[in-house]
Amino acid sequence: MGSKIRLPLQVVFRNMDHSPAVEARVREQAEKLERFYDRIMSCRVVVETHHRHHHKGNLYHVRIDLTVPGDELVVSREPADRHAHEDVYVAVRDAFDAMRRQLQDFARKQRGDVKEHEPPPHGRIREIAPLAGYGVIETSDGREIPFTRNSVVDYDFDKLEVGDSVRFVEVESDEGPAASTVHVEGKQHVVG
Repeated sequence: MGSKIRLPLQVVFRNMDHSPAVEARVREQAEKLERFYDRIMSCRVVVETHHRHHHKGNLYHVRIDLTVPGDELVVSREPADRHAHEDVYVAVRDAFDAMRRQLQDFARKQRGDVKEHEPPPHGRIREIAPLAGYGVIETSDGREIPFTRNSVVDYDFDKLEVGDSVRFVEVESDEGPAASTVHVEGKQHVVG
């Protein structure tokens, strides 16, 4: 199987001379995108320099427009003050890394791995420590997610019981997963 790219690829250079080496790198990176999603309809890459008087050398800006069925994915990497983007190859790599992440997300949604309106996770109260002001939820897949008194919404924390059914919003904390919002289901002990 040849390494010829199947997707229509357009490479544009602005404010700089055409570079066969840079174009070859862009083609190589674009070809790798097809490994993550094989229904790319077109890919347009613009590589340009921005002349900045307070920097030595040029800063490179790379924009990638990818057309996929029913959508268009865009990555536009502004150089800002990132010295790494004084290297055109680093700018190209970073832009394609960002596009690969977008494309992987898009492909997951297409396959249905990610539900657009997924209901919040459910679980049961496994442990409650009213004096300490925290509790632990056991999720349906057996994980333990801690929460605090302040996480409980529309319910009196002190009336929670082990076994209560809850839905919650999971967030990443410094100590790992935690529940930022906890809703008790099917009980009417509303704080009033």
